Amino acid sequence: MVEPVAGVHYPRAEAELRSWFATDADCLDYLEWLRWPNGFVCARCEAADGWRLADGRFECRVCGVRTSVTAGTIFDRTRTPLTVWFVACWLFVSRKNGVSALGLQKTLGIGSYQTAWAMLHRIRSALVRPERERLSGRVEVDETLIGGHAEGDLGGRAMGEKVLVGIAVEMLSPKGLGRCRMSVIPNATGPVLRQFLVDNVVEGSTIVTDGFKSYWPATKGRYLHERHVAPGVTGPTVLPGSHRLASLVKRWLLGTHHATMDEAHAQLYLNEFVFRFNRRRSRSRGLLLYRLLQCAVGHDPVRYRDLIAKRRPAQLDRKAPQPTRRQPPSLNQRAANRPWRQYLTNINMAQTPDQANSG
Repeated sequence: MVEPVAGVHYPRAEAELRSWFATDADCLDYLEWLRWPNGFVCARCEAADGWRLADGRFECRVCGVRTSVTAGTIFDRTRTPLTVWFVACWLFVSRKNGVSALGLQKTLGIGSYQTAWAMLHRIRSALVRPERERLSGRVEVDETLIGGHAEGDLGGRAMGEKVLVGIAVEMLSPKGLGRCRMSVIPNATGPVLRQFLVDNVVEGSTIVTDGFKSYWPATKGRYLHERHVAPGVTGPTVLPGSHRLASLVKRWLLGTHHATMDEAHAQLYLNEFVFRFNRRRSRSRGLLLYRLLQCAVGHDPVRYRDLIAKRRPAQLDRKAPQPTRRQPPSLNQRAANRPWRQYLTNINMAQTPDQANSG
């Protein structure tokens, strides 16, 4: 596929977003185009042969399985209108610090806090691409504790009620930070840290750490290890990159979500922070929406029961009047007539038969 084009493959602004996706049918067609850009492909037998049924589903000609566009994605079995989903995704990527569940509920008039909370967690679940590239070059690695104050906490690497998080960030030359990775880790032993490095850093890279002894067995035989030890209390910061990231993620959690992370959902919030940090220089919010929806249609379904397996979200007062569920209001923009379809049609019409066959 050609490189995504603003105004053709993704909307450039919120007004254009509402123009493109005024109905659920428009949203469904866009998801179909993202999931099967070259036509329907069966998820069971991978045959590219099928037809559309009267109810909008597709039936595979080879194995006979019937499926919908949203089946097998994070939108599977959702009762929330797709127009609400698309605006929620736009708010998620367009706001610098993200959006809280309560803010999303109030903005879109969603009927319950639990629905808004689950929507955001489903979006966060789809942010990590399985084939994403690992970090490389000179990489700073450290751990930090994230969470509320635990009574009797002794500090240091004693976790208490907090969550231990591994941090890895690329150090650019001559200065600056590249991409980062963050993962919840059970402890800071050598085998655990080694697995964190294997999952997130290319073998042969230079690992820069502090004087913590567990990094010696974690890097042995696989990475170049550069150990920095603080000269004293008044000396310079040993790991400026990872320390800066630790401060940023804690400030982001406090400012946007007004809460601490619990272990059950900590990785989802870290996925969101990493997604935002690694795309902090992107000039197009629409392109981020395009990438997010690409991940969403390629991700397995996420059920509500899986999200609340360890902890239920806070509930609003049931006696208080609840807002009525509604779709996002229209901005009265002229219909865009699905430009993502028109663009491909115009390219095919402009090609000669020989050019089309050669592609």
